[in-house]
Amino acid sequence: MENSTQNISATLDSLYTTESRRILATLIRLLGDFDIAEDAMHDAFAAAAEKWSVEGVPENPRAWLISTGRFKAIDEMRRNAKFNSSLDQVAEQYEGDAFDIAAQIDKGIQDDELRLIFTCCHPALSPDARIALTLREVCDLTTEEIAHAFLTTPTTLAQRIVRAKAKIRDARIPYQVPAQSELPERLNTVLHVIYLVFNEGYSASSGETLTRADLSGEAIRLGRLLLQLLPEPEAMGLLALMLLQESRRAARTSFVGDIILLEDQDRALWNQEYINEGIALVEQALSSRRFGPYTIQAAIAAVHSEAKNAAETDWKQIVGLYDFLLRVEQSPVIELNRAVAVAMRDARLPDGEGFQAGE
Repeated sequence: MENSTQNISATLDSLYTTESRRILATLIRLLGDFDIAEDAMHDAFAAAAEKWSVEGVPENPRAWLISTGRFKAIDEMRRNAKFNSSLDQVAEQYEGDAFDIAAQIDKGIQDDELRLIFTCCHPALSPDARIALTLREVCDLTTEEIAHAFLTTPTTLAQRIVRAKAKIRDARIPYQVPAQSELPERLNTVLHVIYLVFNEGYSASSGETLTRADLSGEAIRLGRLLLQLLPEPEAMGLLALMLLQESRRAARTSFVGDIILLEDQDRALWNQEYINEGIALVEQALSSRRFGPYTIQAAIAAVHSEAKNAAETDWKQIVGLYDFLLRVEQSPVIELNRAVAVAMRDARLPDGEGFQAGE
């Protein structure tokens, strides 16, 4: 029995790691409230810990958790209805939905995640609130991790998230993917949020490790989902950029966890599958002639990826891409990177070989 309990606990831990954000996204759609959905999800996991050790793991654990969470939320509304009559009406509405939850869950769960992203990135919210809420609710970063990224305190960050949720509730912001005509103007914020998540995984701001593969992997997964929904050039460019950067993960750190600069990396460790996919996406985005800064950055990463070694890097092409990037987006960081690229292009060692650049 003890061994069975341990197995169930391990199964639930794994499910929480891999599925909790998907489960939460669907519960938010079904229940219409962030906090109610989050409580329902945790109640469902608690119920699973108790029942699965007796009844066994169901055939579709995710559907079971979502369905259980939904009904537990309805029960809680019923119990609280005597204090707030509106909750009784809400419970009746959810209870009367005429569809089989288990049959519908897998069909629309990816859409639920995208609905959640676009809801968190709604223009009615401040830019900081959009990013903070998305990182917390979609990607499950802790308030401490997000606060570090925002250079603020966890308390201030938590208050920002609470206000964002209240704004969504009070303004009745719809939990839906915007209409096709509205998608382009909403896209930049969503891309920025996804890339911020990737950067937190590529070079972690907190924790015991310098990188967090789970976060960069989550960002790439979200990038793929977004591209399926909206095959715009900049969505292609962002996914390409993340793949090309992620391709170097195995070569970026030493056995003791120190960062290894680009010129010192063992390029045999680079993920060629990611590189090939990234380059193909870059070429597709560039061919559209409707690309932006993410695509140009991805093109720069592609040039690095195509060089067999650091000495063979085409710095002339990289300088040209940085010139183009500066026309699209002015930034001191971009200017600095361009200056380094110019120095690498112009400088030559006595034997005629070019200097090597850091990552």
